[in-house]
Amino acid sequence: MEPTVHHVSCLDHYVSWMNKLLGSRLNIACGEDGTVGRLVTKSTAALLFLVLIWGVSWPIYKSSVAYAPPLLFSGMRALLGGCLVALFIFRMRKKLKWRKNWPKYCISAFFNTILFFGLHTMGLNHLPGGLFSVLVYFQPVLLGIFAWIWLGENMSFIKVMGLVTGFIGIIVVSLDGLTTHISVVGVVLGLLTALFWTLGVIYVKKVSHEVDAYWMVAMQFAIGGMVLLIAGSFTESWSAIEWNGMYLFGLIFGGTVGIPVAYVVYYSLINAGEASKVGVFTFLVPVISVFISTFFLGEPLTYKLVAGLVLVVISIYFVNYRKPLNKKQSLP
Repeated sequence: MEPTVHHVSCLDHYVSWMNKLLGSRLNIACGEDGTVGRLVTKSTAALLFLVLIWGVSWPIYKSSVAYAPPLLFSGMRALLGGCLVALFIFRMRKKLKWRKNWPKYCISAFFNTILFFGLHTMGLNHLPGGLFSVLVYFQPVLLGIFAWIWLGENMSFIKVMGLVTGFIGIIVVSLDGLTTHISVVGVVLGLLTALFWTLGVIYVKKVSHEVDAYWMVAMQFAIGGMVLLIAGSFTESWSAIEWNGMYLFGLIFGGTVGIPVAYVVYYSLINAGEASKVGVFTFLVPVISVFISTFFLGEPLTYKLVAGLVLVVISIYFVNYRKPLNKKQSLP
């Protein structure tokens, strides 16, 4: 059945909005029209929009998961988000190329949804949120290293210092959430979460020229969401879900904004530029999350939070630093 005028209009608005927000892939990467400042501002705005969504997501999911088993909650969010993206891009179904690309969709779903969401959920049951966030947000450091090894991205001394500084900032922000009880299993799960998230992002970047970015987001979450729901159905109870306002808000937010919109922006930026430069901005996510918890959930504002934010901002400057050209180099 052909899509209705309403669906086509929604798709056009959605794709147009994304293109306006992100800019064309070639222009962001090369700046071919010479308007470097405008393009950088556009990509930076998209990055800040992304980390704001993810920063808001942490306290929302933290409040919502109390009313549902974790695997079922994660599976429903992922499946809803994947199906929603597929609905919006249904008119572009020829770009799906399922027979050709289904292995790529399944591999991406395995790393970015099943392992990342699954291990993340299990890890929170073994460690305090502060320590676990430190382990998970070791991901930008791993992303910078693996992008250098496998994608051939530049890795300078100042970029290494930026990644290390950002990770130290996350540790500082999370100090108040650390406790003396440390589970070895939880630590391993946290590090594996960061590792598989990194591998998933690198893989998506690697096959970005072969697979449509919108369909990659749709299929990896639809496939991964179904697997998580099946796993949750065997290990958890559907009757344990409390269908109250907070749970529904978390589910709808995750299924409409936290997963589909955020990951379309994230993968588009990863595919358009250097993975390490995009990755370092995700250091801001736990900082924003703690700030939101401070102002909206009544948690205290501490010097550690401010110090951690300063370190993260410094790290972003280091990773995005470019040595200015001298006059001789700037001449045609």
